[in-house]
Amino acid sequence: MGLAKDVGRKDAAYKRAVDMLKKTAMIDGHNDLPWVIRRATNGDLARFDLTKVHPETDTDIPRLKAGMVTVQVLAAFLPSEIANPATVTLEQIDLVRRIEARHSDVFLPIRRSTDITAAKRKGKIGSLISVEGTVGCEGSLAPIRMWHQLGVRLITLCHNGSLPWVDSSTDRPKAGGLSPFGKELVAELNRLGIIIDLSHASVEAAHAVIAASSAPVVLSHSNAHALCPHPRNAPDDLIKAVAASDGVVMATFVPSFINPDLWSRIEKAKRARWPGATPAERAAMQDPPESETGPLPLATLAQYCDHVEYLLKLVGPDHVGIGGDFYGGEQPVGLEDATVYPSLFAELIRRGHGEQVLSRVAGANFLRVMRKVERNGRQIEKEAKPAPKTRARRPVRRRAALVVKSASR
Repeated sequence: MGLAKDVGRKDAAYKRAVDMLKKTAMIDGHNDLPWVIRRATNGDLARFDLTKVHPETDTDIPRLKAGMVTVQVLAAFLPSEIANPATVTLEQIDLVRRIEARHSDVFLPIRRSTDITAAKRKGKIGSLISVEGTVGCEGSLAPIRMWHQLGVRLITLCHNGSLPWVDSSTDRPKAGGLSPFGKELVAELNRLGIIIDLSHASVEAAHAVIAASSAPVVLSHSNAHALCPHPRNAPDDLIKAVAASDGVVMATFVPSFINPDLWSRIEKAKRARWPGATPAERAAMQDPPESETGPLPLATLAQYCDHVEYLLKLVGPDHVGIGGDFYGGEQPVGLEDATVYPSLFAELIRRGHGEQVLSRVAGANFLRVMRKVERNGRQIEKEAKPAPKTRARRPVRRRAALVVKSASR
């Protein structure tokens, strides 16, 4: 159940990490467990059985407990080009709510920031529902309001495909960054007190969202572009802009976002396989099989910590967090499953970082953002500002799907 590759590292630093996590809320900003369950059993929780260890994937109740997770953000993810996106979004939200109900002895639903401290006090795992991609709103604000009523507290504006109201970092632009409806969507998320997540958004769109938002924003699962030039990673100017909003950049475990040599090899193979595709289109496409590329370089826990340290140096300890993005696929060596958090913080302790910094990275920074987003929403309601329009100015137009991994990062 633990990390077979890391058992030899349970030294004094590991003990210090465990002691810290006993006192500190550990909040992971992104996990695609609901999509893993949907693919494996069509959403049949009894058949999947979260109470058992699933060696074929990375997240279940025993491993979340072993990883000392206080709050896990569970993503209602759906691919950008899926049919019936409004229905699928609701099905994914419903799946998270059924996890909460079926395992109420384990999970405590996080609907406000005070629930996080309650989860830590009660020794439960907080479940915070996010929606990854607003394709399911279909150009209307009404579904956003209903998602909020169902418990959604964080929304990733897009996934790998651009939408008419917000451009993705891995697709051709459609919205010129952020459309007028996109700005109305940002205003409504602010009013509702929903955390805005800029992961997957293009750099232009992300800056436009920050300019339009009256609340802090997050990158829930993105790394430093300066260390690995994947288009999903954030350049320095965007990282600084998120920090300036008093937000958090949550470093992610996705191997090709960590190791530049791995990303370069994948990109080179894609250029050979799809010579007519743009760089952004290649990023959204399914990775070529290893038989076409030869053995690929591995990403490691040490390289991941390089990204965390880079973010700490760039924007300071108040603006860095953890967003693992477990999705049932390959993970870096040392970051194989949801047991990894004590080992992760032990490595950062070995590098000289103290508890005061690491407790902020573990969860205090995200908790601060959630509190500020809630307060901002209450202030907007107090000022009785009119709600934005409901419909986008133009209808959503479907387009032919790219060759995209169903859970492509």
